[in-house]
Amino acid sequence: MSLKTRAMQGTAIAVSLVVIGAAAEVAKRADCAAEVLVVSNRAAAETNSVTGRTAGVVASLDQIQNEAFQGLETLSVAHTKADLVTASEENTETVEAYMQDPIPEEQPAEDALSEEELLWENRLLPEVNEFLNVRESADENAPIIGKLYKGDVAEIVETGESWTHIVSGNVDGYVRNDYCVFGQEALAYASENFETEAEILTDGLRIRSEASEDSSIITVVAHGTYLQVDTDAEATEDWVAVIYGGNTRYVSAEFVSTSIALGTGITIEEEQAELRRLEEERAAKAASQVTEVTTIQNDAIAASVDEVTLLAAIIQCEAGSECYEGQVAVGAVVMNRVRSGAYPSAIYDVIYQPNQFPPAGKGYVAKVIANGPMDSCIQAAQEALNGTDNTGGATRFCRASTGHAGVVIGNHVFY
Repeated sequence: MSLKTRAMQGTAIAVSLVVIGAAAEVAKRADCAAEVLVVSNRAAAETNSVTGRTAGVVASLDQIQNEAFQGLETLSVAHTKADLVTASEENTETVEAYMQDPIPEEQPAEDALSEEELLWENRLLPEVNEFLNVRESADENAPIIGKLYKGDVAEIVETGESWTHIVSGNVDGYVRNDYCVFGQEALAYASENFETEAEILTDGLRIRSEASEDSSIITVVAHGTYLQVDTDAEATEDWVAVIYGGNTRYVSAEFVSTSIALGTGITIEEEQAELRRLEEERAAKAASQVTEVTTIQNDAIAASVDEVTLLAAIIQCEAGSECYEGQVAVGAVVMNRVRSGAYPSAIYDVIYQPNQFPPAGKGYVAKVIANGPMDSCIQAAQEALNGTDNTGGATRFCRASTGHAGVVIGNHVFY
């Protein structure tokens, strides 16, 4: 074996020892500090008697440097460099080998979610115009056990490929994923589509004109009051902008809790019970309003079949969904105008007088006549023609919600 070959083998062995030593240091990070291993192997030059040439191999290994020893938990072997030099009459070659113990760079942590964002990680909202059915199981044919109306939030129990098991209020069932938004997307949807409200957490909280303790006090509100937050107003750290009396006012942020105004699901039984309650309330209100009205009996006015049908048609257009007393009242208004002398003296002319009964001018009355008025409206028209007036002589009416003074019957006030 030639001297050159032996020298190269020696160099390879030296490099291997360096690798093994460096690996051992990494393995012992938890127990000890790194050791420095320096291996050198030099081969002396010899003279070749035949050629007269000199061949030699010199192998040198530079020092392995250890950096950043700051305790037993952190070890960084900076690098090991080996210079291999082969010299002869013809050429010189230099080889550098770098060995490094890779220390993974610390990755920047993602922005932490806020408390509100964390809360929404397990929530969903129905993305619908009115409501989303909640079913007993994850099946289109399963019984409907409740509803999530627009703006109702639900907690997620388990998310499947097509259905999600949710709980909202007293509703515990399944909804189709296609009609929902989830997590942070749901939070963004809620923020964009629904109002934010401020719950007052103390009694006697002052509502001020400006975001300052030196500003004037508009009023004080009690614990448990809810106010709409003005999200368009400039936000401050110590004050919350609210809408009060149609204007932007301010309350101390210390004494309020803000959240998006959302509801919860309703079971079918709860929905039916609420509908019955509203109907009973409406009926009781209508009954109490009618009993307070003194009915006047005027002289009957003769009318043709066409006039009875026309009067019934305007009654249906104006009060078709009202109680029977409300239908009679609309007929009485028309007949009071006919009798008054301040309006036209014919039923047709009163109903079609410009800007008086919008359904007539828009063609709705004609459509009702073409299809035939409801029986209750025909009966109410006949009663009004016979002289019954339960409005106290009123010649006008409007929605009761306007607050106009007069005789309230059903959803209308007559004056």
